[in-house]
Amino acid sequence: MKAKNFIKLSVVALAFLIHSILPAQQLEKVPSEEVGMSSERLNVLTETFQDYVDDGKLSGAVALVARKGKIAYFESFGKSDMEKNVPMAKNSIFRIASQTKAIVSVGVMILQERGKLLITDPVGKYMPAFMKTTVAVAKEDGSYEIVDAERPITIRDLLTHTSGVAYGGGISKDLWEEAKIQGWYFADRDEPIQATVNRMADLPFESQPREKFVYGYNTDILGALIEVASGEPLDVFLKKNILDPIGMTDTHFYLPKDKKDRLATVYSSTENGLERAPSPGGMVGQGAYVDGPRKSFSGGAGFLSTAMDYAKFLQMMLNKGEFNGNRIISRKTVELMTTNHLPFPLNEGQGFGLGFSTVEDLGLRGTLGSEGEFAWGGAYHSTYWADPKEEMLVVYFTQLIPARNIDDHGKLRALVYQSLID
Repeated sequence: MKAKNFIKLSVVALAFLIHSILPAQQLEKVPSEEVGMSSERLNVLTETFQDYVDDGKLSGAVALVARKGKIAYFESFGKSDMEKNVPMAKNSIFRIASQTKAIVSVGVMILQERGKLLITDPVGKYMPAFMKTTVAVAKEDGSYEIVDAERPITIRDLLTHTSGVAYGGGISKDLWEEAKIQGWYFADRDEPIQATVNRMADLPFESQPREKFVYGYNTDILGALIEVASGEPLDVFLKKNILDPIGMTDTHFYLPKDKKDRLATVYSSTENGLERAPSPGGMVGQGAYVDGPRKSFSGGAGFLSTAMDYAKFLQMMLNKGEFNGNRIISRKTVELMTTNHLPFPLNEGQGFGLGFSTVEDLGLRGTLGSEGEFAWGGAYHSTYWADPKEEMLVVYFTQLIPARNIDDHGKLRALVYQSLID
């Protein structure tokens, strides 16, 4: 072998070795001024959220703000468990409910990039039970009739929540209740997601495809579709293709037993202040995430995660599909996912892309942010957003359901943006 070729091979081998032994990339904490944010102004955020804890409106929370690929703010407040006097930690684990949807939506787009599907395909191409669905239509006497859907629902309909499927609480809720499919909580189900989702296909949806935005089981159906199209269980596919490459080591459908002490406690707002939610307790409760059957992987609301893990996911999206030296999806796929797909507004100034809400008109929305921002949240009162114009992401995790008489989401947004100084 010529010396020049030997040197080239040696360099390649060394680079591979270094890459294989280096730890996963982390979002590095830096002084906030380094990324154009005032530490003094961010202290107002700390003081405000500590007041929520002191006033008994929050048990505890974690807030993380990253800008230009660096962490400018990362704080925990209050208690993870008030009765046991356990402090909330930055690595506390939270039930993130509907924040699962964005991760699963990326999973669908990975399959399109690998030639396994097109999002314009009918869902029935992969799950035959969904080739012909029905719709419940209200009658003047207060009853309803069931009619055929005008066309097969598509994968894009599911990604944009325009398939018509709700959470089993619409006008045909009697049939959904009889089928024992209501609400977003799946952790206690003693059956795989395929069985539950395929039963949904026989039940009437709430509207015709693409007629309106109906929030419901769309992403749970997508999770089942990923299993069919990939040939792998949903948890395995997501771990292999998203979680591990990004370095999301604390994101799980069901908590490993050695992490159970890090799981934050769920509380509920009541007239008498915060009360510990029952265990397991269903949708308003601690859930079966530790001691449950561990059979149902809910693509719509099943994940547990940390603020750091979710920040890595959002940074991947801000990086146009890349993080930790790994390309998860292409920049054009990120562009498609964070562009409005609705022919009608979701809310004033807002649209919805493929798994995320989008800001279309900042003035119409009327709160601080930027056009192009993408976001969503979870049932346990968590929220997040990513602002490409400001190169910024915000993750806010707490465990409060129901959440009453608290304006923390609005204050969080106001206090993050008032801290910008560049």
